Amino acid sequence: MSDYTAVITGGSQGIGADLAQRLLAQGYRVISVARGAPDFTHDRLETVRCDLLDADAVAAAGADIASRHEVTHLIHNAGVIWPNLLEDAKPSDITGLAQLHLGSALSLVQAFLPAMKARGFGRVMFNSSRAALGTPTRTAYGATKAGMIGMARTWALELAPHGITVNVVAPGPIQTDNFWGIVPKGSDRESDLAARIPVGRLGTSEDVSRAFLFFCDPANGFVTGQTLFVCGGASIGSVSI
Repeated sequence: MSDYTAVITGGSQGIGADLAQRLLAQGYRVISVARGAPDFTHDRLETVRCDLLDADAVAAAGADIASRHEVTHLIHNAGVIWPNLLEDAKPSDITGLAQLHLGSALSLVQAFLPAMKARGFGRVMFNSSRAALGTPTRTAYGATKAGMIGMARTWALELAPHGITVNVVAPGPIQTDNFWGIVPKGSDRESDLAARIPVGRLGTSEDVSRAFLFFCDPANGFVTGQTLFVCGGASIGSVSI
């Protein structure tokens, strides 16, 4: 895989960091685009510091990366939740998360698309959420994570003739800082939620990374426009997170 370069947004921690290390182990060059740097180093790892809530900063980061690398894989993993009940939701929550979850992906794909088209190959992936199906306190988060699915399906149709696939991984409750920001680590609420998931446990970053690795694989070019729920069965049950 030494001929492939993967850009991972939010590659400095959680799912993004786990996936970055797995891709590095497979020989990829990896570029993490995040506000902070990962707590590990590698001779094929580069960090581009960027606040993905800032549209101008994202466009500049994308142009910089595209000028120095032929990007073959984009995994848009970065995300935040900003939970609140309907009565407390604000339009600015929606516009902010729309930039983070949707607008930043658009800018980065546009920057990397010429090289992907010239190569006749590309892999674009989104980290959405089971919350796209609806979860209390997720007005802005659920809306923009659902938007990822619609955008990915549209891009999949446009880019399929160029050898570029676009797919979505939609995790359920995964043990990351984002999750523990909502459900306290080690709490009764955490253990109760785990017990109500059909497979009987919470997910891990590794569970999600393995799904992304499937979509990353150059051999899997006949799968595009799909959403894979990595949720322990929560997307087919009635688990409220």
